Amino acid sequence: MVHHGDFSNRGPAYVLLLTRPSTDTLRGSDSRQVRCYRSEFRDRMEMRADFQTVGAYLDRHEGWFRRCAAPMEVKAIDEQAYALTLGRFGNFGFEVEPTIGLRLLPQNAGNYAISTVPLSNQDPALADLYDVDFQANLSLEDNSSSDASEELTAVSWDLDLSVWIHLPKMITLLPDGLVQSSGDHLLRQIVRQISRRLTWKVQEDFHASHGLVCPPRRRAAF
Repeated sequence: MVHHGDFSNRGPAYVLLLTRPSTDTLRGSDSRQVRCYRSEFRDRMEMRADFQTVGAYLDRHEGWFRRCAAPMEVKAIDEQAYALTLGRFGNFGFEVEPTIGLRLLPQNAGNYAISTVPLSNQDPALADLYDVDFQANLSLEDNSSSDASEELTAVSWDLDLSVWIHLPKMITLLPDGLVQSSGDHLLRQIVRQISRRLTWKVQEDFHASHGLVCPPRRRAAF
């Protein structure tokens, strides 16, 4: 398993964009070349402010999402959606450069949903190679102390990610268990690394932008 920002010094490899196709052909496929890899991530961060202040900050995602996603590339699709390029990842010489479309839905009673959206500039040739289902939720909870000496808001981050990949035929020559377990492990590493970094940066960005001392980092529940 590798994760690099630059593969210029590596040998020949498959480098493709990871996007959501317009059809669900991969999801129902029984081909040995089609693999589904899944990963979940759970995290929680503490904000030293009241529920309304934290909610107002998250509502203005056009600011914090770009800042906190860096160094990942972010391009606005519309007022609520972004194209996010995650960097290059590889396994068994098969490399991918995931770019996914994400829509940040408006707050619903302290809950913020993020889901996959199609990318309008997707190469049609990739539609039969990849499919992505990204479902995430941020939940706010008033966690202020009973004596009201400090206002605290807890933010829970839940992510469920599924990726269907049409692998090169040569990879299917490897043992099925190895191909599946290695892919699952790679996806878990990607999800953990990106999600953990994003939650840290959101927590730090919120406190810095409000002139507050940021709580220490805590271990992820994942």
